[in-house]
Amino acid sequence: MFDVVGVGANSVDYVYRLPDFPAPDGPTAKLRIRQHAVSPGGQTATTLCTCAAMGLEPTYIGAVGNDDNGELIRDELTNRSVDVSHLAIRDTNNAFAVILLHDTHGERVVLWDRTSELDLEPEEIDPEVIRAARLVHVDDVDEGAAILAASIAREAGLPVTSDIERIGSRTGELLAAVSIPIFAEHVLEELTGEKDFESGLRTVAADRKARTKEDMVAVTLGSRGAMMLAGDRIYRVSGIPVDVVDSTGAGDVFRGAFIAALLRGDGPQEILRFANLAAALSCTRPGAIGGIPTLAAIQAFL
Repeated sequence: MFDVVGVGANSVDYVYRLPDFPAPDGPTAKLRIRQHAVSPGGQTATTLCTCAAMGLEPTYIGAVGNDDNGELIRDELTNRSVDVSHLAIRDTNNAFAVILLHDTHGERVVLWDRTSELDLEPEEIDPEVIRAARLVHVDDVDEGAAILAASIAREAGLPVTSDIERIGSRTGELLAAVSIPIFAEHVLEELTGEKDFESGLRTVAADRKARTKEDMVAVTLGSRGAMMLAGDRIYRVSGIPVDVVDSTGAGDVFRGAFIAALLRGDGPQEILRFANLAAALSCTRPGAIGGIPTLAAIQAFL
């Protein structure tokens, strides 16, 4: 039915562009906001919008509020050709984030809030929707729902990618359920105790030794690129120099482009190269979903 089913989070971002990051009791304790924007985003929502921009047909399983921000997310997903027929609408405010964006180098600090009323419950996962996909993508926000969706997909022989940005109470179960975990760099060190990324990836792979040869383990390294272990071989790509406007959502764009390259049959090095380039290009435009590059732009750069 769909190329990709995504289970996870969305957000509306309140982005404040600042001349520097604030610090108490100093010259940056008071800063004038240079620019302010309201921008749709969130881990899985941005990944699915990237999949759609790459020509795939995605559907989103998640929860939104019934406020203006929830409507904004629904409209953004719909306008970007992401199916929302399995979206749950809650009688509460939508998840949001306050993002402090450095005006010079585009790095950001994220402050977020999400009421427990938006938690996606396992019973809201329709097994038939999961089994009908070519690939399932989950994040680490609603762990119970993500683990169930990933488990159903693995039992059906489907690849499962994941966005792991933090260590939660059920991270071990989530890792056991997915086939392609993609870590934020700080999580890999926290999880394995390894400061060397290759050692960290190999440690995770050793813990997952019962997996199939198609399994991969990857880590995003921000401006330094990305790294992946596929089989027993390490693949690396370096960071791509770009004029950074906003790095918000770059990791989510990486995952969406990774999925697109994987589903079209690219090899590990080509998958990593394509995803890394998409993430870099996303940093040249403002916003998480707003920064998603087109397939034509990526191909032109390649």
